[in-house]
Amino acid sequence: PVCPMGNSTSRLYSALAKTLSSSAVSQHQDCLEQPDSAQLDPIDPKDLLEECQIVLQNRPPRFQRDFVDLKKNAASNHRPIRVMQWNILAQALGEGKDNFVHCPMEALKWEERKCLILEEILAYKPDILCLQEVDHYFDTFEPLLSRLGYQCTFFPKPWSPCLDVERNNGPDGCALFFLKDRFELINSANIRLTAMKLKTNQVAIAQTLKCNETGRLFCIAVTHLKARTGWERFRSAQGCDLLQNLKSITQGAKIPLIICGDFNAEPTEEVYREFSNSSLNLNSAYKLLSPDGQSEPPYTTWKIRPSGECRHTLDYIWYSQHALNVNSALGLLTEEQIGPNRLPSFNYPSDHLSLVCDFSFNQDPDRLL
Repeated sequence: PVCPMGNSTSRLYSALAKTLSSSAVSQHQDCLEQPDSAQLDPIDPKDLLEECQIVLQNRPPRFQRDFVDLKKNAASNHRPIRVMQWNILAQALGEGKDNFVHCPMEALKWEERKCLILEEILAYKPDILCLQEVDHYFDTFEPLLSRLGYQCTFFPKPWSPCLDVERNNGPDGCALFFLKDRFELINSANIRLTAMKLKTNQVAIAQTLKCNETGRLFCIAVTHLKARTGWERFRSAQGCDLLQNLKSITQGAKIPLIICGDFNAEPTEEVYREFSNSSLNLNSAYKLLSPDGQSEPPYTTWKIRPSGECRHTLDYIWYSQHALNVNSALGLLTEEQIGPNRLPSFNYPSDHLSLVCDFSFNQDPDRLL
């Protein structure tokens, strides 16, 4: 089944407006089936960005963030691969359970917040997009991003907390998107993470892709580990399970690997050490922004809840450090930009910052990992 949306700007705006309302799901049940995007009219990203900006005209402009060049005089003979990691904040949780006490409810209206999320994605033009807390996949992200040329995959949590919120839009989960003109899907795995041999409520998606330009294979994974203080050992077990799965998928690290996720864990936690010390030979890309290349950013999420201010580093982009180079990374928002009421806000749609990196393959493909 297909939900045609037209290709003129006015009809595009009409389509965008339809996706703004969660009621679109009940009105267009046939769209819940993953449509054949080849039958849908492509969208020009500039047109979609313009339509988002019309919706957002009464909001403050986007914050300016700059990429930091991290190349070490290593010339690459192929276009870099841009990877974006972002916990976008589930709409049901933002309006319900997360209780951002200094964020006006008006700032969380889906009609506008959705356009802020799209504007951020369109601004950085990722080749691969890894999202967590996606609860508007079928009525928003899949219909629009498939028409921008992405292949789309979604894996919801088995027992999403969104379902406990009145007037929810279904379960939240992880979503992975890649540009079909740059990559070919070789293998895809939806992983339900285990801890102490028990299946848990957290998930991951791992896909092996072939870069059309270089012919090189690599694996991209997205995950979202268990939240809350007191669950450190649980997160550690989930991380071990994910690493075991990825060792199998990458044939013991023969295939380069990029892992994006909200780990809900500071760098002091055991799960962080497991990834740092894994036989997969991983490094955390955002450490490279620090003066010594050894320290994570001071924060990737900053919010105020009834219990107080929460400023933590929880989000990471891990990569195979001998097979891949990090050419550049997007700088974080400053404290001044974030403002005293923290996130989310009228300026920024999530309580987590997006992370964006440009990767290139090591020029010696036979070099051991």
